[in-house]
Amino acid sequence: MTTVDPALLYPRHLAVLTARADEALARSGREHLLIPSGRRHYQAFDDRDYPFAVNPHFKHWLPLTTVADSWIAYTPGRRPKVIYLQPFDYWHVVPEAPNGWWVEHVDVEVIRTPEEALQLLPGPPERCAIIGEANSALGGYVPDNPAAALDYLHYQRSYKTPYEVALMRIAQRRAAHAHRAAERAFRAGASEFEIHMAYCAAARQDATEVPYQNIVALNEHGAVLHYTELDRDPPAQARSFLIDAGASHHGYAADITRTYAADGGGEFQAMVEAVDRAQQAMCAGVRAGADYRQLHVDAHLALMGVLREFGVLRVSPEAALATGVSAAFFPHGLGHPIGLQVHDVAGFAASDRGGTIPRPDGHPYLRMTRVLEPGMVVTIEPGVYFIDMLLEEVRQAGHGASVDWARVDAFRPYGGIRIEDDVLCTDAAPENLTRPAFAAL
Repeated sequence: MTTVDPALLYPRHLAVLTARADEALARSGREHLLIPSGRRHYQAFDDRDYPFAVNPHFKHWLPLTTVADSWIAYTPGRRPKVIYLQPFDYWHVVPEAPNGWWVEHVDVEVIRTPEEALQLLPGPPERCAIIGEANSALGGYVPDNPAAALDYLHYQRSYKTPYEVALMRIAQRRAAHAHRAAERAFRAGASEFEIHMAYCAAARQDATEVPYQNIVALNEHGAVLHYTELDRDPPAQARSFLIDAGASHHGYAADITRTYAADGGGEFQAMVEAVDRAQQAMCAGVRAGADYRQLHVDAHLALMGVLREFGVLRVSPEAALATGVSAAFFPHGLGHPIGLQVHDVAGFAASDRGGTIPRPDGHPYLRMTRVLEPGMVVTIEPGVYFIDMLLEEVRQAGHGASVDWARVDAFRPYGGIRIEDDVLCTDAAPENLTRPAFAAL
């Protein structure tokens, strides 16, 4: 995996963002774009704050994820201005003085209190498009997120610049290294909690820094799609391990899932390998012009082919899809856009002027309905699961004869299988960002 120094790619990235900002302002009839980094949220009846999450639009411009009460101010034809809060504070660590590859490309104003920004923000406020959360309001500068600007900016965020892809590659390497550490912990007999800790240690990121809460599931817990309970004690017998965990780099996310069998052979391991082969074929389908909705439907057919191969299904993949039986085994979507956010924006956008592209009937959890274009990065995460409540619905719907229930009983103790890579759509063959990160270890 070749990674170009992001510092070399940043000037072009910034030029792309300013051009997009010019168009967003023109469409919304505003003169200035203001992006607050965000303000800390505090728990009710307490002085404890929740983990800080920076405004995604802020970290789109700057590789900064921990500075609160700061602002980006952009006016067409001028250099972007960064209003950077560096408070006098002995309770908390004060942010370092502005430094890094971005500093020479913007004008920086350091402030000591949030209120000092009022003297530096362009005005009047009503002539500004202010993109952010409501609690970022400062005086008359209240985030209003004008739809014409936001629709355009979110839609354009789908197309990653080389700078963004470089940061995502680094996040992939960090996550892949941590996944290997988690697998070793599983093989050594660790509990879910211990595996989680091994993962965070290898990623060198704690639970507030990884892009989403780690899913670390042993045995039947793999049938809970968002399992995050983390048992402290190992099971009496470890049969399987599903881990869905990522990492971040300068605000860009990696999202990777792997599934393992406790032993090196057996039917469950064979099914994992079959799903992996199917998943790689799906990744190869991430090509310009491909409709992500069709990729999702095709994934149902491929996965049901795996289940039929292993004797779980008694009907054809087409019949399982038509009757809804396939959704009992594969109840989520094929994947989603990824970038500044794990589930990145504009997955349903009809155009840069708004509107949505509906999901296919019978597939309510698909998170992406667009036609793929170069520059998009999406996850491909097919899965098959043995979920009691969904399988009971198959019986109640009168489709019980479609399933070999003895075979379901044989696989139920393993929970499920999910395999996930992050894939870049290009002008030619897709680029899997995840597999080279593992291969380099």
